[in-house]
Amino acid sequence: MSKKIVIPHEHGGWAMVSVPFLIGMMAGTPRWTHVLLFLAWFFLYLSSYPFLQAVKRPAKRSHFLKWGSAYGAVALVCLVIPLWKHPVLLFLGLPLAVLLLINVWHVMHKKERSLFNDLCAFLLFSLGGAAAYLVGTGEWDRSLSAVILFNFLFFTGSALFVKTLFREKGDPRWLLAARIYHGALLFVPWLVGYPLMFFSFVFPAARAFVFSGKNLKPMHAGIIEIVNSVLFLLLSVTAFSLYK
Repeated sequence: MSKKIVIPHEHGGWAMVSVPFLIGMMAGTPRWTHVLLFLAWFFLYLSSYPFLQAVKRPAKRSHFLKWGSAYGAVALVCLVIPLWKHPVLLFLGLPLAVLLLINVWHVMHKKERSLFNDLCAFLLFSLGGAAAYLVGTGEWDRSLSAVILFNFLFFTGSALFVKTLFREKGDPRWLLAARIYHGALLFVPWLVGYPLMFFSFVFPAARAFVFSGKNLKPMHAGIIEIVNSVLFLLLSVTAFSLYK
């Protein structure tokens, strides 16, 4: 195997793989099997990157397949005990597979930057929160749906915000869409019966109105998004703990 390690370069991916999972875990009941489940989820994420790169860059396909297979093998080993103790997780397999296939299709057709592909990725990562919640409670209930919904809405907002800074910068339609979206997002927690989650979306809305469309360096935008993700995680965990 090549000595050059293959890891994802998208910094937002690290937040997407961890934030929904941690919120789902804390919204339910933390268990020791969450450690193994998170490792499985983490290595599945690591494996997805080289496998998708193998589709995009056939000249180095063998190199990427080796790394993807290695990560995938670790993920499967870590997944054995969580699946054995919580077979309910198997029901998430089909939607995860469908969403992953949609991502693969977009990569094969060089459309991975499309908003629809992003939305499917956000939903896929949000299902990681559902898996963590199921391990803690074993229940398909309202809180599980809320974990999926709020994480999906949060990352969709982040995507809209980042597009106004770089890819769609200067397009007033995207700027307006980002601000309208974040303004409307403040009302969603009240509408779905989780008013305390309002506080989790205050900073995302504020940064959308203040910084959308501005001349920010990638490093500064990254710092804002790190703060955004950490605040969302802490405030969401607090809110869900109060709803138990």
